[in-house]
Amino acid sequence: MNDAVMIAMSGGVDSAVAAHLSLASGRACAGVTMQHFAGCGNKDATDAAALCARLCIPHFTANLEKEFEKEVILPFIAAYEAGKTPNPCVICNKKIKFGALLDFARENGYGRIATGHYARVERAGGRTLVRRAKDPAKDQTYMLYSLTQDVLSSVEFPLGDLSKSEVREIAASLDFPMAQKADSQDICFIPDGDYAAFITRFTGKKYPVGSFLDMQGNVLGTHKGLLHYTIGQRKGLGIALGAPAYVVSKSAADNTVTLGKNEDLFTTRLVAKSINLIPEDMLTAPRKLLAKVRYSQNATLARVEQTGADELTVEFDTPQRAVSAGQSLVLYEEDYLFGGGVIC
Repeated sequence: MNDAVMIAMSGGVDSAVAAHLSLASGRACAGVTMQHFAGCGNKDATDAAALCARLCIPHFTANLEKEFEKEVILPFIAAYEAGKTPNPCVICNKKIKFGALLDFARENGYGRIATGHYARVERAGGRTLVRRAKDPAKDQTYMLYSLTQDVLSSVEFPLGDLSKSEVREIAASLDFPMAQKADSQDICFIPDGDYAAFITRFTGKKYPVGSFLDMQGNVLGTHKGLLHYTIGQRKGLGIALGAPAYVVSKSAADNTVTLGKNEDLFTTRLVAKSINLIPEDMLTAPRKLLAKVRYSQNATLARVEQTGADELTVEFDTPQRAVSAGQSLVLYEEDYLFGGGVIC
């Protein structure tokens, strides 16, 4: 097996320390920076290349703009147009960071890829397992549920046993210029967070206004286009009803947004498709697992049953708020990532 490792480098502190730790293992190393969206990350690529020069390792630039548009941006837009709330970072990890970028590494003679994700991988029972990071505040396993065994067997997460403060301390001790660089918080291709404006610019389309409905289907007023609303949203609705109102559902078929009370947002059941399981190929019987329906929430107990070749049906012990089609269901068994799917 080719143990040479290519480190995905964004110019930030996490990938810089990941590169340092990979190099310390004594193997052949190189850094790589993705060029994935026009005008995005040019300064980061320069910083990554400068650090690679300092570490005396090669630096590559992988031009993945076409792949990124095809696999991430266009599906993201299509999902929003269909009234869903997609998670582009999950798609990017599967298709780009651990898909096209891993292919790029292999094509250039590097059999493995390392990243600055806070997660851990372990070998057990002939499979590669994913374990939560030691630092729960930085754990990023939620974003990795879709990675297959082929990919997981070739990836490394050097920061999995470190806290963020420890990573910054290492960077500072090495006098890395990005030691105190702030973390990126936004979707990389929509840095201002205005999804509707980005989609409108990218497609050149004009998205029509439609009707706000109440839970009984009565028209309450006019909305400014489906793109502007997400499930659970309260602020910025542009309608006064005399009582707090929340987006409960959206329908692309008839271009409507249904409003209701906070209690209307809770459910105990969901179905997920496009599933991937990590410790085993399929669930042969229902099982109690920990589940999350968004990155920022705590995992909660649920009964999970595989109800089709590519389908999971989940019943939560406690009602979940604002479950949104297009978002990710992510499952854990104790400290290990079990898998997940896309909420229908």
